[in-house]
Formats: sequence, C-alpha cells, structure tokens
Amino acid sequence: MVLLIDANIILDYLLKREPFYDDAKRILALCSQNDVSGCIALPTVTNLWYILRKVPEQTRRAALKSICELLEVVGTTHEEVVKAIDTAAFRDFEDCIQSKCAKSNAVDYIITRNISDFTQSEIPVKTPQELLDDLAE
Repeated sequence: MVLLIDANIILDYLLKREPFYDDAKRILALCSQNDVSGCIALPTVTNLWYILRKVPEQTRRAALKSICELLEVVGTTHEEVVKAIDTAAFRDFEDCIQSKCAKSNAVDYIITRNISDFTQSEIPVKTPQELLDDLAE
C-alpha cells in the first residue's frame, strides 16, 4: 500500500497537536513498515519549511530531514501541473497538486484530516482514523 501524507498529518505529528497526534504518529509508524510506503508531495516540503519558520532552524531542519527519510518526496509531471492550473474544481491549488502527485506516483490513498479539500481527487482519500479502522478489520 502506498500513502501520500498531507501536511496537516505531518504537522500534527511534528507539533504534537492534540487530539490528532496519536493518529498521526500511528500513520507515520505504518510508513516505516515493509508493507506500507509513505510519500509526501514536493510542494508540501516547501510549505512545511515555511509553516515551521518560527521553530528554531536546527530543529526545523532535523524534523524535515527525518520526515524526508521516512517518506519519499514525490513530484508530478509538467502536464499534470498545467492540468492543475486549469482545474477550478479544487479550492486549494496545493491540494490539487498533491492529488496530481498522488496520481503520478500510483498512490493508493491520500491521508488527510481535511477530506473536503480533496472531493475532486482521482485518488481515494481517507482520514488517519478511517485508514487505521480499515486496517484493524
């Protein structure tokens, strides 16, 4: 199984945001197992760098490096970016790009707390809790 992890899940983990931290930690732990691969869209890395700008630089670098060692950074094609620019169905351009990255990299699920941001995604979307519940069955 291949999962594309949205920025909110990574921030929940890095910043230990409650009540979301435990689920984020479990999702990232899954990505360290042999049967689950995790990835992160390239634009998400740059967005995380910006969002975490108030975190001391050394800590920020170490945190993002550890995420990039756990999750493969993936991109998309020029054509998909152009399609994303032309896609008005997504409210947030970054979410559209993440969806295109997921499609280009044969992702099984996008994992996010904001499912409503991905209603137009060609890739199925699950919350961390939905995925964890599915795996428990």
